[in-house]
Parts: sequence; structure tokens; C-alpha cells
Amino acid sequence: MANPGGFTVWLTGMLGAGKTTLAEYVAARLRQVGRNVEILDEETLHPVMWKELGDTKDDRLTIGRRLGFMADVLTRNDVCTLVAAVTPYKNVREENRRLIGRYVETYVDCPTEKLIQRDSTGKYKKALSGEIPNFIGITEPYEPPNAPEVTVHSDTEPVEEGGRKVFQALLNLGYVTVDELKTITGKRMKAEPMRRRGGGKAARGARPRPARRAARIAKPARKAAGKKRR
Repeated sequence: MANPGGFTVWLTGMLGAGKTTLAEYVAARLRQVGRNVEILDEETLHPVMWKELGDTKDDRLTIGRRLGFMADVLTRNDVCTLVAAVTPYKNVREENRRLIGRYVETYVDCPTEKLIQRDSTGKYKKALSGEIPNFIGITEPYEPPNAPEVTVHSDTEPVEEGGRKVFQALLNLGYVTVDELKTITGKRMKAEPMRRRGGGKAARGARPRPARRAARIAKPARKAAGKKRR
């Protein structure tokens, strides 16, 4: 089976949105058809690749560029590269698009309130209480893509639907073949014309997303706690 070459699927979205879960789902199925696959997960790479960096905007830009460099090297060597990283700033994501070329931006979208509800790490709660400064979506804005190739609403769409959207975009761009997807999905998918970058109305013209509403939700809880202490 011919190998159409490497590419990068860049999964961006807020902490806990489901980027890693989707990356692992897509990676497992690409391996079924003999593709070389690597996942560059921001959290996994942190202790080795940028342990010295913090949470400032400049630090985050540096992390995004380091991920972009690694993804570019892998892509040029025919590796299907899945990057799972918050990468909250549009400018570094666009830099990486220009650098890599064969690039599929995938916005894993989930409302901030939902992320707070299902957070198992406690990081959102700590950020809302002021224990974690410079937290994306709470005290620092997340800049959603204006026109990603794929938009996945992880609060309402199962991972299988997100994977289908990614595979459809890869087929549309010629990065995977019809035969490969027949093996992966059991269906003969057809390429669709890519009219423009963008996965739908939700992604276009999106504004930066600090969790203002989430902060308002958290205020009554903090007030209640204050009353108890008196």
C-alpha cells in the first residue's frame, strides 16, 4: 500500500478538552494500516523538553515552537504526527502551519464550565481560587482558531465522531488514501472539496476565551466558604 507521506494533526484546546484521547484514538487506527505514528503530548514531554519553562506567555510560545520543530522533523520523515497541546496563541499555531506545510489544525472545543465540572486534576478549582496564576481559560485567554480544518465538540461528540472528522480532513487533503480508510473505518469514504479552512460556524470569528462566566460561577462558592470561616 502506497504511503502518501507524513503530516501533522495539531490538536489544540483547553486543558482537559480531550486532545490526548482523540490523538490516541487516531494514532491507533493509523497504525492498523502500517503508518509510522508519533504522539507529541505536551504533558508527557514537559519533564524532558521544557522543564525549565514556566507559564508566562513567552514560555508558552517557546513550548509551541519546540513542538512545531519536532513535528516538522517527523513530518518530513514520513511520520504521521499527532500533537496534543493547549497552544493557546494563534500566532505560534500559524507559524507552525507555515513551517510544517502538511498541517491539519484540529480544535477540540469544550465549554469552560464543562471542563471545570469534569476536571479530575483539581487545577481549574485551584486556578479559580487564585492558587494557580496565569491559567489558560481562567486568568489568561485561550485564542480559538478562526478556521481550523476540523472542529470537534468534545462535550457532545464521542471520540469516534471526532476521529471520523479528522480522517475525513486527512482524506480531503490527500494525506491518507481511500483504501487506508476503508481498512480503518470499514467504509469507503469519499474525499470532499475543502472549500475553505474551517470546520463550521462555531470556529469562525471566535473570540479569546477567558473563563469569565466560570469565574462568576465560582464566586458564590468562595463567598459561602468565607461565611463558614467567620
